[in-house]
Amino acid sequence: MSIDKAIENAVASVKMEGYQVDSECVQWCKKLLEKEISMEQYIALVKQKSGVVAQ
Repeated sequence: MSIDKAIENAVASVKMEGYQVDSECVQWCKKLLEKEISMEQYIALVKQKSGVVAQ
């Protein structure tokens, strides 16, 4: 399965649960899966976007 298809399926699953996924988060996820950023970088971006300050 391609990365784009995997992300598309994941986004559909999240939407079925009643949540939304914005394009910025999709871009970060793609970068993570393509190994352009690390998991730590991805988590930091998501935490920053959501306003989480705890480590």
